[in-house]
Amino acid sequence: MEIKKKVNQWSLIALSCSALLLGCGSDGKDGEDGPDGVIGVSIADTPTVMAQFTQASIEDGEVSATFKLENANGVAVLGLTKDFDLRFGIAQLAQVTETIDGQPFGRGYQWQAYINTLRQPGSLPDGAEGLNPSPQFQAGVEAASACTDCLTDNLDGSYTYRFQQNVANVTEPLAITYNGENTHRVTLELKLPQATANAHHDWQPSSGATDGIQTRNVVSKQTCLNCHQEESLALHGGRRIALENCASCHTATSGDPESGNSIEFPYMIHAIHKGQDRVTSTPEGYVPAPYKIVGYGGSLHDYGKVMFPQKPAANCAACHKEGDDAPSDAALFKADNSSVACIGCHTEKPSQNHSNTNCIACHNATGTYPGTGNGEKRHGDVLKAYSLAQAMSVSFSNIGLDGDGKLKFDLQVTDTAGNPVASEFIELSTRVVVAWDVDKDYPVYGDASYSNRRFRLSQGSYDEASKTFTIVASSFDMPMDAAGKTFELWSAIEVCFNNGGYGVAEVVMTACSEDTRSVAVKEAPYRFVWSGTGVVEDGQVAMRRAIVDTSKCQTCHNQENHHYNNGYNCQTCHTSDKTTRGDDNYPGGRKPTSFAFKAHEAEGHYLKYAGVQSGTVLKTDCLTCHTQDGFTLGRASDRVWRYGDTTTGADIWVSSDAGACLSCHQKYLKDSGSAHIQANGGILDGMDAADVRTRAAETCATCHTPAQLLGIHQP
Repeated sequence: MEIKKKVNQWSLIALSCSALLLGCGSDGKDGEDGPDGVIGVSIADTPTVMAQFTQASIEDGEVSATFKLENANGVAVLGLTKDFDLRFGIAQLAQVTETIDGQPFGRGYQWQAYINTLRQPGSLPDGAEGLNPSPQFQAGVEAASACTDCLTDNLDGSYTYRFQQNVANVTEPLAITYNGENTHRVTLELKLPQATANAHHDWQPSSGATDGIQTRNVVSKQTCLNCHQEESLALHGGRRIALENCASCHTATSGDPESGNSIEFPYMIHAIHKGQDRVTSTPEGYVPAPYKIVGYGGSLHDYGKVMFPQKPAANCAACHKEGDDAPSDAALFKADNSSVACIGCHTEKPSQNHSNTNCIACHNATGTYPGTGNGEKRHGDVLKAYSLAQAMSVSFSNIGLDGDGKLKFDLQVTDTAGNPVASEFIELSTRVVVAWDVDKDYPVYGDASYSNRRFRLSQGSYDEASKTFTIVASSFDMPMDAAGKTFELWSAIEVCFNNGGYGVAEVVMTACSEDTRSVAVKEAPYRFVWSGTGVVEDGQVAMRRAIVDTSKCQTCHNQENHHYNNGYNCQTCHTSDKTTRGDDNYPGGRKPTSFAFKAHEAEGHYLKYAGVQSGTVLKTDCLTCHTQDGFTLGRASDRVWRYGDTTTGADIWVSSDAGACLSCHQKYLKDSGSAHIQANGGILDGMDAADVRTRAAETCATCHTPAQLLGIHQP
């Protein structure tokens, strides 16, 4: 980075005169130094840039704001001019009123931009359905380049911008009434070829106050990053990266002309994240209601393909975090002020029982319609079963062999007080999974397939007096060398609860029926060392190498993931040598089913390379899911992977490190890549597991260190 000292012409003359021992000081004092220049870096050279407003004011409708630019090291960034991609916005937090059937309803405070345009529908994308084109207002920003004298360089890394939009009397295309008592927000977006900066400043013009004012900051971008990566939230060509800027532009009056849909921030965000589960009620029943908008260049954005991982979607706290470091208005989602977010998720007609969109007329905390409850309670009812189940446990005992040499064990489900739960409250079709060789990626599939290692409670016997189930694992044989191995019993047992909802006062554990729902009792796998006849007391269990940090999985996923929703022990069934599955959409028609393949190729987990960019979640950083050394190669040389040939679909067996790479790259592997793998001891064409283990001599780890792998996967 080039650091420059900026000095003016007279300073240069003074320096020259001093060198000649001449008295050239402008104040007549021989030999005295002039003022120091500004330490800064040129805007063209800085690889990073950050913006921060320091002051804003409104006088007679004229908005003026001062901001500073610095690089990541806090050094002033110099040389900004109006001709850079520099844009500014101005909005106020105004009271919004919605009229339903001629009656006005207050909807709290929402951001209202002063800069708006009326947009007519453009050409519609081919094949797009469910669009209702109509003229729409859209909030926007103004470009500094459109004004010759609005931007002033203060020559110290700070700049002052005078807005072109006068806010005193805005009448076109929308009438906006200025109120100096309302919170106002100025925004900045600067897009350089090498860096982007956003900034905002909130203040009350009448007093100049910046503290103790409303902001409507309800979510934090840091929470978004639990699922999204930074680059996936760089929108509008990558120039908009701050939520505060988004919220003050995606206002209540803004819509998409091609689809006719609102793009108001709370509506749009809830509609997007409801994704493929967004439906609306019709006389014929529920039908999909995907949220769609048409973006730049007529491109269709169909959010009906989004698979929201924070299930159940009723968990508002997934995004609306409260407590320490929470946004100033984090609890506003509980205020029952607006129906906008409700409709974003549930659509204008969530059921046949709803006649209008005034959701909070019934769902409020003060004048609640009988049997409903406000939004916080109704969402809480959905979640209560999960919180109750989380406090429950599954315990195993009397582990040994039956008369035929089959593994046998007892289990109980216990409530929060440690009392056994009766069978009528337990979903008897749910299972316990048995595994061994935990430290070696679980049992070899040929010795005991996962389908032979899982046992429904209904397959066992039940003692009503002790509320104990006894399971005999009769569908597999204990391994010949079982003694000394680490085994695990993994519970995927679920307990039944009522559904809550209309007229239900309390969500409680309920006898299972067609009218109840079942929720997994979250419990870590119970691991023990096998003695040959039972459990080795105080035996030192072997641990699988740390690969994935499941707590990272759970920051994005929530209570419901996929089948067997008891945490993230998927590898115990989806082993590396598990059989492939028929799939006509996959090359060769046979799709791998190992956990690594499923995790890497899952919708929403796509990498950005080879044309599989999802557009929402771009998982290009291994550490998003993996532990620090979870992708170290060469640690499991005995592991063998089963894949299908991408041409014939026939089973092929692949060596350890090569198979890990193929879990992402198989569809895109070229001859040159295959040759490279095989030249370095990898096997891509094994006839069976023994063949691979005989021939494999992988040296991948020599070059592909964790640091090198991070380097080539990160953007």
